[in-house]
Amino acid sequence: MKYTEEHEWLRVEGDVVVVGITEHASAQLGDVVFVELPEVGTMVATGDEVAVIESVKAASDICAPLDGEIVAVNDAIVDEPGKVNEDPLGEAWFFKMKIDDLSALDQFMDEDAYNDLIG
Repeated sequence: MKYTEEHEWLRVEGDVVVVGITEHASAQLGDVVFVELPEVGTMVATGDEVAVIESVKAASDICAPLDGEIVAVNDAIVDEPGKVNEDPLGEAWFFKMKIDDLSALDQFMDEDAYNDLIG
């Protein structure tokens, strides 16, 4: 897995990248009460706001880590937002995206570098 400075994780599954938020982000947000996801088929550019997550503490945008197309969304976390707190690195992924060049993932942190970031 790779990690962004915005506390997202990225995992390659075949020819798509699965995107979610880290345990650290989930803990910082507190109890998640609402998730809004993008439409499948949406073309996004790096930095575009693509999802919204709201907790009892705050609302946050999740931005596209890369250019690509949204090819799947996790409706389970829309129906049950608390899953984001229960399993942020597994069942509570947000969206899957198809990107042109998987080597673009090389710019992101590995787990050790991310752990250094969050201290």
